[in-house]
Amino acid sequence: MTVIVILALVALFIGLRLYSVLGERTGHEQQPILKPADPDARVEPRVSQPSVTTTTTTDAGDMAYVPTAGPGVRAILAADPAFDVARFLEGAKAAYRMILEAFWKGDLAEVRSHVDDHVFQTFNEAVAQRNKDGLALDNRLVAIEQAVIAEAAVDRSLAVLTVRFEADIAAVTRNAEREVVAGSLSDAVQTRDLWTFRRDLSTRDPNWVLIETDEEE
Repeated sequence: MTVIVILALVALFIGLRLYSVLGERTGHEQQPILKPADPDARVEPRVSQPSVTTTTTTDAGDMAYVPTAGPGVRAILAADPAFDVARFLEGAKAAYRMILEAFWKGDLAEVRSHVDDHVFQTFNEAVAQRNKDGLALDNRLVAIEQAVIAEAAVDRSLAVLTVRFEADIAAVTRNAEREVVAGSLSDAVQTRDLWTFRRDLSTRDPNWVLIETDEEE
């Protein structure tokens, strides 16, 4: 009888030790709470080229591309292993700012090599009409909140990527006397644009050309 009691005590002791080490899972344990990222934080662009990965993001919390664009992005990576999603989006955002500011100023010469003939003609005609009406744009790109690849495809050597931009823009239209006739610089308006870029992967030219612009409804 004494031996049985001793064995029972030993078993109880071992059981308590296992419980203290492993714990008991009931299916209702509280999950660890992760501290949310600072909403005001910003990821600074890297100076060196980041490693090639299809899951790299450009801004904290943002996806690099929507799921439906995944097959197209992977096809481009297969055709051009040097293609970098994050680096492309950084360049797309820089082009978005540069082309918009050139259009607003009415000086398209500096962006001529970055847009195709059709886009350049459309922009040029809009600038000419604006000048004819005696109007000028005094717009400001306040911030690009998000830039993601919405569509992607490759046909032989031609790669085409559509980027969805969400940006805050303060827009003002002035007349010949520099008087404000529309808009306000103190109130930024959120815009959603779809810009499509193309590149011939068979050439050594790394630059992408803007071939279409549209507003997302």
